[in-house]
Amino acid sequence: MLKRIEKLFQHEAAAGVVLMIATAMALALANSSYADLYTQALHLKFTVSLGETGLSKPLILWINDGLMAVFFLLVGLELKYEIREGALRNPANVALPGVAALGGMAMPALIYLALNWSDPLHVTGWAIPTATDIAFAVGVVALLGKRVPPALKVFLLTLAILDDLGAIIVIALFYTAELKPVYLALGLIPMALMALRLFTGAHRIAPTLILGVVLWVLVLKSGVHATLAGVITAFFIPLKDRYGKSPLHALEHALNPYVMFLIVPVFALANAGVNLGGIGISDLFAPLPLGIAAGLVIGKQIGVFGASFALVKSGVARLPEATTWLQLYGIAALAGIGFTMSLFIGSLNFEEDEQMNAVRLGVLAGSLVSALIGFAVLRLAPQGDAAREAVATPQAAS
Repeated sequence: MLKRIEKLFQHEAAAGVVLMIATAMALALANSSYADLYTQALHLKFTVSLGETGLSKPLILWINDGLMAVFFLLVGLELKYEIREGALRNPANVALPGVAALGGMAMPALIYLALNWSDPLHVTGWAIPTATDIAFAVGVVALLGKRVPPALKVFLLTLAILDDLGAIIVIALFYTAELKPVYLALGLIPMALMALRLFTGAHRIAPTLILGVVLWVLVLKSGVHATLAGVITAFFIPLKDRYGKSPLHALEHALNPYVMFLIVPVFALANAGVNLGGIGISDLFAPLPLGIAAGLVIGKQIGVFGASFALVKSGVARLPEATTWLQLYGIAALAGIGFTMSLFIGSLNFEEDEQMNAVRLGVLAGSLVSALIGFAVLRLAPQGDAAREAVATPQAAS
């Protein structure tokens, strides 16, 4: 029985399924008789102090600023591996998904801004529909099995990784509160110590992680968003130590199940609870949720597919092996599943419950429609030998 459970959790779609269950639970709690208790629990303050110095934050901020720092630590580890040894090492492999990722961030932002330009408060949320949720997107692809060519799966993963990198840059540049230079300066101390450990070949990572926690506190106090400390720490974890082992891989494999099956679902449980009481279809067409939903559904499709089409037709890049344009369009639709990162960026923009409810409504609607379109297109698209013939036919005709 334990082996079956373990095998079940190792399935590619498992993380996406758990995330869906957590989302359903959040929706159920927010619309049940326990709604007030659910809200009160998320705003319950927890304090960690040392003498007269300490941190006192509501539970939801410990989740969004603390637990999500571990999520970003994992993202940072994946980015470092991909840059050093993976798909991002070879510029030729990055061209198509890289341009697609840029298009997939720019178009959703433009669509959102077009619908919210008249509201100075809402304009700041332009980055909400620019993200792609790796767990959900990969989960949908996993459900399709061999209908999605391996090269197209690599394209999606590379696109999502670059999308995460873009989100990290956006958070660093645009979501910084009032800066406190003293704490930023103090943050250089743990960074310098982590760098020293990296360049002297120290193989134990526990001291580096402890320094990362210190960095997290200082970054949080500085006004820069604290989750960035997770990414910075990841880049100081050695890919290879002096014994030929990989501390980075070891930490990545150790963290992955906790992040995918605990931290991200807990984040969804805390952030996806939309109170549907009194909400009608017309509410979805208000500028804020409509801008998010339209950005995810329409913006991602135009941005990812349009940028890819232009690059391939210009001769700069080629379609992934054994892939049709219809399959690439399906992947472009799946890129509109924003969820985790979109909700996270939304929480950085808006604090009022009414606004966050609108954000959740837009993210959930846009992500659901994107998932359904992407699944349907990839399910019906030609595959296997038919896909190869479909790719080869236009070339032969030309």
